[in-house]
Amino acid sequence: MLNNTDLLPFLQEHFPFSDFRGRQRESIERLISGQSHLLLMPTGGGKSLVYQFLALWSDKPVLVVSPLIALMEDQVRKAQALGIRTTHLSSLVNPRERTDRLANMVSGRYQLVFVTPERLRKSEFLEAAQLVQWSFLVVDEAHCISQWGHDFRPDYSRISEFWNIIQTPPILALTATATAEVQQDIFRSLGMRLDSPVLDADLNRPNLTLKVTDCFGLNEKVDRLFEIFKSSPGGVTLVYFSLIQTLQRVSLALRKEKILHFVYHGDLDAGERRKQQKNFERSEHCVMLATPAFGLGIDKPNIRQLIHFEIPGSLESYFQEIGRAGRDGKDSQVELLFDEEDLLIQMDFLKWAHPDFEFMSSLLQILAKDFKVVQQQGIGFLRAKMNFKNRSDFRVDAAIHIFSRSGILEKYESSETQFPYILQKEAHERLLEIQSPEILLKHQQKKLLRMVQWAKDLEQCRLKSLVEYFSSHSTSNCGRCDVCRK
Repeated sequence: MLNNTDLLPFLQEHFPFSDFRGRQRESIERLISGQSHLLLMPTGGGKSLVYQFLALWSDKPVLVVSPLIALMEDQVRKAQALGIRTTHLSSLVNPRERTDRLANMVSGRYQLVFVTPERLRKSEFLEAAQLVQWSFLVVDEAHCISQWGHDFRPDYSRISEFWNIIQTPPILALTATATAEVQQDIFRSLGMRLDSPVLDADLNRPNLTLKVTDCFGLNEKVDRLFEIFKSSPGGVTLVYFSLIQTLQRVSLALRKEKILHFVYHGDLDAGERRKQQKNFERSEHCVMLATPAFGLGIDKPNIRQLIHFEIPGSLESYFQEIGRAGRDGKDSQVELLFDEEDLLIQMDFLKWAHPDFEFMSSLLQILAKDFKVVQQQGIGFLRAKMNFKNRSDFRVDAAIHIFSRSGILEKYESSETQFPYILQKEAHERLLEIQSPEILLKHQQKKLLRMVQWAKDLEQCRLKSLVEYFSSHSTSNCGRCDVCRK
């Protein structure tokens, strides 16, 4: 192992950088000295370099818990390109390959291992992980551990128990979006000291120009979009939509004007989504119309314009998404097309994403009674039973998602049935452990209200108020946003 004074030469030898950025060096030094902490850095700010550095620097492997398989696969490719012996374990890895990777992990072949939080429940992984001496445990997207965050994932709550099982190596929690309340929840849920350090990097993105444009109806928004395209400085334009239906209507309008573009949304099959994503990654000048799931794990440096066609559900989601613009440090335009009617969309999303206990209990009874039928016919059978009056109501999908994350349903990885889950025997007991949906719904509604207040505020610099929402850092007015220019 090296002394702290050797960190910079080591960086220059192994990475294409002449110096550390932000709080990277301080974070590495604290971990080397055994101090667990939370590192708060903006999207694209260089969080991954910290654990990549540690994986090369240490003589023991680093374990990273990451919420999305696409994100993990991207990080594995980047780490391998740096010469780091890296792998990941997820439901996409077939059983034989997974067995080989676990054996290689135990034998010390890997320097960096990525896993999804669901993997921490698997006995085969737990047994193998206990045979490894881990140097550090990294929790990426750590805001997912907080039920008050914008992307709560119950499986993250198992990390604390797992941390103790692997003999508590220093832990690094990483996120770009955590308010003071969420930061304390991260510490509590991970079992870290409540006074653990927060390395609060400057979240300011001075190369972004933020703007909110009031629009009334779809036609005005489409007209504004065409204006933006005409004034485009080149590079890549990314347009986010909340509704697939709206995305498709805008795509049709663009085709009529012969504007070449790509699309990415959940109604496309997996092969088509991969094709569209690859087209986007290869193109230096293009337009992508996408739902918010697109962009995680995408490190496109030249996104010059990022447009929200509809208002996001929270400032956390908004800040994470605009962080994908201007990663090369050059000027980029960020614009929200604001129509108050769009609030109804987000309010419906929140209502559907938090089905009440009565709904979930009824769904669980159907699963227990007709599970073989569900396996044969798939989730459509459940939708027909529960949502026969409203086909656009996706509470069933949300409930299945909650059941899976809470251990009520467990994904059966080698299954070829239409419903690849196993119903746990203690399902009803686990249902009672789920945090009150009503409380969570009210909390998320407050986040939506805060997002609206930010959009309608014509007094405070947009970037300044965003940074100060997440960070203890105070910053000056950007001088670039629509409020400052006014």
